[in-house]
Amino acid sequence: MITVWAALESMAARLACLHATDAEIAGLREIAAHYTRDAARANISEYSEANIAFHRTVLVLSRCARLVATAEGLFEHLKPVRRRALADRTRADRSVVDHMDIIRAIEARAAERAETLVREHTFRLHAYIRRSWRALTVGAALAEAG
Repeated sequence: MITVWAALESMAARLACLHATDAEIAGLREIAAHYTRDAARANISEYSEANIAFHRTVLVLSRCARLVATAEGLFEHLKPVRRRALADRTRADRSVVDHMDIIRAIEARAAERAETLVREHTFRLHAYIRRSWRALTVGAALAEAG
């Protein structure tokens, strides 16, 4: 699911560079600007909602209704995963930095860069989940054996 999400949202970022107005991109920046690393860590639940709004906005700025609809179907399944991952302070910190880099690329209309940044951002989530789930699986197995 995360691989498909990465493909969809990275294409949305590319299309946003081509189709979004400066005012719409400023709105994306507004969503992200409320959260420094410290602010994201201080209120992780609120940041989680802003994170979701950020990603949905990137999709909408693509102006591709089919892409948005397809991503929304996946997004409902990924919401709990994203929220849990953001509870890790290092993930929240990285997310804040990544979002600002993505916004700068979209503002510059650097379509290839924006696409790459979104894909890398999503694959970092993928790697985090793999590491975390392995750790949970190993921990559960040790608890059962112990």
